[in-house]
Amino acid sequence: MNRVSMSTLLVALLALARPVAAHEFWIAPSRYDAVPGSTIELGAVAGTGFRGEKKPWSPDHAVRFTLRTAKPIDLTRGATPGEVTWTRFDPTDGGGAMAAFESDFLPIQLPAAQFDDYLQVEGLDGPLAARQGSAAPGRERYRRCAKAWLAGADAARATAVVGMPLELVPESAPGTGPALRVHVLWQGGPLAGALVKAWRTGLASEGAPRAVFERDSVRVAWQGRSDAAGAVTIPVRDAGEWLVSVVHMEPCREREIADWESTWASLTFARVAPGPALSGPASSSRAARGNAARPASHPSAGAP
Repeated sequence: MNRVSMSTLLVALLALARPVAAHEFWIAPSRYDAVPGSTIELGAVAGTGFRGEKKPWSPDHAVRFTLRTAKPIDLTRGATPGEVTWTRFDPTDGGGAMAAFESDFLPIQLPAAQFDDYLQVEGLDGPLAARQGSAAPGRERYRRCAKAWLAGADAARATAVVGMPLELVPESAPGTGPALRVHVLWQGGPLAGALVKAWRTGLASEGAPRAVFERDSVRVAWQGRSDAAGAVTIPVRDAGEWLVSVVHMEPCREREIADWESTWASLTFARVAPGPALSGPASSSRAARGNAARPASHPSAGAP
């Protein structure tokens, strides 16, 4: 095999392997507090267990990249193609900011057993039942809907709906209390029965996020299904960087491209200091209380 074809094969194999290794996707700021006079770098990471690799900005796959401050800001104008630091933001007030990113669809195909394992781990019971043990590979296309809260005094900036296809919308400013109630919205309406997961990792000594490639992979800290109103209440008493994630899958509308299409939503934020212990369960709803999850090695829906 000549050098060109060997190189082509290596690139193809890496492209196939990367989605399996990279599972969650989140916006990763250089700091989680929107302090006037500071500069915040924004980028994104794909990985597992809150450890991963930074992803370069790709305008070809971006539907939106915005920042909600006192007024909405379109960040795509300042993003640099190919750079892992997508853009920089200088807060002008102490109200905080919500960053949001939405991608378009990218295709992926997994072997049947691997695809079924992934559906089971992610709680995608409907698609798993529909496959009925099929030996056909999982032909899927996926997209991302990620948000990050940069803390500030105006909670309304955190709780406003951005309008992405799948979205995690907090009822209060994330990181300010020992529990966080979050609504899962699908096409603007509540999504019941969705499996929501949360991870936590420690912050650096100065309170900034640690480098993603230097972290140890962490287990899921909590998981639970959304109730009839599409809501979960997540215990977030411990200090650190938090990642909340959910995925929804439906039959693909363009069957010549894929059989299934998934949408992945995430929300990242920091809790700087622990609050008082919870006096009761995180939610009165069994569906929303969830449980600590065991670590699982499973395929993913890929990463941009």
